[in-house]
Amino acid sequence: MSDQKHTNALIHESSPYLLQHAHNPVNWYPWGDTALKKAKEENKPLLVSIGYAACHWCHVMEHESFEDESVAAIMNENFVCIKVDREERPDVDQVYMQAVQLLSGRGGWPLNSFALPDGRPFYGGTYFPKENWKNLLKEIARLYQSENEKVTDQADKLTNGIRKMELVIKNESAQEFDPKLQKGLWAKWQEYLDDKWGGRAGAPKFPMPVGLNYLLRYSAYDDSADLKEAIELQLDRMALGGIYDQVGGGFSRYSVDERWHVPHFEKMLYDNGQLLSVYSQAYRLFNKDLYKATVNQTVRFLQRELMDESGGFYASLDADSEGEEGKFYVWTKNEIESLFTKDADLVLDYYNIDGEAFWEKGNNVLFVTETDADFAEKHNLSLNDWKEKKAEIQEKLLQERSKRVRPALDDKILTSWNALTLKGLAEAYQSFGEEKYLDLALKNTHFILDKMTNTDGGLWRNFKNGKASITAFLDDYAFTIEAFTQLYQCTFDEKWLLEAQKLLDYTLANFYDSSSGMFFYTDANTSQLVARKMELSDNVIPASNSQMGINLFLLGTYFDKKEYREKSKQMLQNMLGELENGGAYYSNWALLFHYFQNPPFEIAILGPDWKTKKQELEQHFLPNVLLMGGEKEGKLPLLEGKLQKSETYIYVCVNKTCQLPVKTVDEALGQIE
Repeated sequence: MSDQKHTNALIHESSPYLLQHAHNPVNWYPWGDTALKKAKEENKPLLVSIGYAACHWCHVMEHESFEDESVAAIMNENFVCIKVDREERPDVDQVYMQAVQLLSGRGGWPLNSFALPDGRPFYGGTYFPKENWKNLLKEIARLYQSENEKVTDQADKLTNGIRKMELVIKNESAQEFDPKLQKGLWAKWQEYLDDKWGGRAGAPKFPMPVGLNYLLRYSAYDDSADLKEAIELQLDRMALGGIYDQVGGGFSRYSVDERWHVPHFEKMLYDNGQLLSVYSQAYRLFNKDLYKATVNQTVRFLQRELMDESGGFYASLDADSEGEEGKFYVWTKNEIESLFTKDADLVLDYYNIDGEAFWEKGNNVLFVTETDADFAEKHNLSLNDWKEKKAEIQEKLLQERSKRVRPALDDKILTSWNALTLKGLAEAYQSFGEEKYLDLALKNTHFILDKMTNTDGGLWRNFKNGKASITAFLDDYAFTIEAFTQLYQCTFDEKWLLEAQKLLDYTLANFYDSSSGMFFYTDANTSQLVARKMELSDNVIPASNSQMGINLFLLGTYFDKKEYREKSKQMLQNMLGELENGGAYYSNWALLFHYFQNPPFEIAILGPDWKTKKQELEQHFLPNVLLMGGEKEGKLPLLEGKLQKSETYIYVCVNKTCQLPVKTVDEALGQIE
């Protein structure tokens, strides 16, 4: 027998966010047929409340309103109440978020939307204080009963607006891409940059790894110093700032200030997976130990705190512990002095305790303002001695912090976020050659194949308590295809490219819209929603459509499939207007433009010594290169006829036209213009 006073239908769910609400007095239902049927039978409007486990204001509204019996009584009497984990059901979130954005011009979480029993939204908002919420509930209930015609009319208009948002018209013109576009994109980007702290000027500051990834690749074709300086400045400031956990590794979701100092302390898997890719690529360009250390420490964080024994990675860590945001991560001067009797002065100085690192209430968010070399020189230490001492300091801080009450863990496993992390691990292996990164990548790959693949060849979205329960969305496919393609470049094992192609063909059969040339976010067979949406703009995560465009281009190149590349080109043509005007929010589309404008070098390494030569080549910053090869020719068209008995040769090709084969990496680099 449970000693809980209230239990609702969420008790049978696996999402940690939904389970947090399972003992609310609100009679919550998960999204699905049961709730929708109940609303129609009882002629009650839906109240769709959406959030996620690491959302601070979601917790606040739960405590203030959803745990209050007087508020729950109003909700239960007048509405069928549905709780949604936006990370599990981004398809539901898309529809109701767009409704609120159309109504108010802004959105966020918690998201609270009111809808007709058939799901058509008519009103909504984000966080409401308790008394405002009660008043709103009563007014919505009154309007639904006494002015139902007006409510229905509003729902019709709002639903039509949602259906028209992100509506794509196929661009039938066979226009050539203007090479000036890329230069113009960077010029627009510069208008918003912070030349002191890096990133976009102002606060809050988000890492935006999608944009950094594009700028890194574009920097190979634009030799302006200000571009590389902008990239390096942001990466340095983030890695030294409070947004990065200076003790345990890993990045928080964003900083609330312009200095990357005080984060919103939640740690999301998708940020850290993508930033592994960014810092690994940046290491090849800048050759900075800071970037190598950041990758290594972040991987250790992922293993220690977010990795399931099955090989999957959990979704996130909460911002709060013991009811306070950031309590787990902050330090007082007294704590540091008590812990370090010998090196306290070094620790206080390096992390700027009660100086630049001071936050509030005597607490500090550790904040570094000097390079290791400068700090070591200031304290008359050799660089190696300081690095060894710093490692000891960090380990001691980590051990002490482990005694504190930990933030809550959202231990669901999401396919798309795992795929982003898999790609990050693969790129870390390519940049640093450390087998532990490849081992982790392969373990995660086998988890996706074993646990997240269903019997019809499609994917599952989520995994928790030994089972998957939600059919995958387009981003799950898009990022898994991308990750498997990257894994092939690590291993030259063609099975990963074949797995990527199988998933690509599945999306073409189940998500592709031939009338627009784009992909729907939801599978053709699974949607219960009032609108079938397309995800087009890149944000903190690439848009699933932009990534599918890149996947079609890359696999079209590897398998020499013209139809893939033609579909990719059509997608890009459809988005040219948005790309020209959207700046950072179309970064991944800009990367696809880059591929068409600057066709990648296809480098084949064939022969018994392929691995050594591949690793030597990967020490160079070559962002516009597709690698292939191995000890045998395999089945890729681009490798046919290139194997020479007992010799290892490197072929540099563009658009299937190859230069003379060479034996050394230096010679191959000379062929890359």
